[in-house]
Amino acid sequence: MLRRMSFQRAGDIGEWIGGLGYAPLGVRRPVVERQVRAAFPGLAEPEVLRIARESYKHLGRTTIETAILPSYSREEVLALFDEVTGWDVMERALASGRGVMVVSGHLGNWELGGSYLAARGLPMEAVARRMQNPLFDRYLTETRGRLGVTVIHDADAVRRVPRAIKEGHAVGFLIDQGAVGLASTWVPFFGRYAKTPRGPAVFTLRMNVPLVFAIAVRRETGTFAMHLEEVPVERTGDREADVDGIVAAYTNTLERWVRRYPEQYFWHHRRWKHQRPGTPPELGDPS
Repeated sequence: MLRRMSFQRAGDIGEWIGGLGYAPLGVRRPVVERQVRAAFPGLAEPEVLRIARESYKHLGRTTIETAILPSYSREEVLALFDEVTGWDVMERALASGRGVMVVSGHLGNWELGGSYLAARGLPMEAVARRMQNPLFDRYLTETRGRLGVTVIHDADAVRRVPRAIKEGHAVGFLIDQGAVGLASTWVPFFGRYAKTPRGPAVFTLRMNVPLVFAIAVRRETGTFAMHLEEVPVERTGDREADVDGIVAAYTNTLERWVRRYPEQYFWHHRRWKHQRPGTPPELGDPS
């Protein structure tokens, strides 16, 4: 039924559903509001509540958009974007012939961002965690495949990412969810230490490939803007320090964009939940 509707209309229904998650259902509402307060200390409470409420609406809209995207053609995906900045960064990265690492976060519509890159002709693969629900995991993997994005589950990343890079592909990572057992480091995110995947930094250094940050954000017109920028990579000879520096660089880039579009961020995930022992309370999870 949703596929019969316009992209805008289907998204409107998703926004309404998402709003119900905030009120009256209150799904993870204390988590969302607490994290917005922590990220923006001193922000007036009405504004905190507005950002939290809008983030639910945005998540609902994004979910429905992702569900109907597989029925869209390449041309229809491209038509959803009316602004692209930094494409020359991607062109230079691809011109190296060494493949490219692409990092992003749960901001805007990250699934649409990946499908846009694929629609522009990039052979796109993406590293993702396997979902606990096998039915949903299969659905999401198949959906991404129909959008032109091949999924690499994180357990297979060590083997499959180097192969993809050697074949000149783009490999995407979402870098703002730290999980138990995932190689990570702690870097500042909105002034608090956040456990952050280090895989993109390790592969970038080990395979000497360009690293690009990409984000697809929603515009007030209902269309999208794609922004790309190069992530600085420094090589000092100290591999561990260099990895930490790159992780901090792409986390800082994401934070900068979240500050511009806080209503479009996935505040529902407890970003600061996993902490090293001894972390001062003011730098850890705002629980």
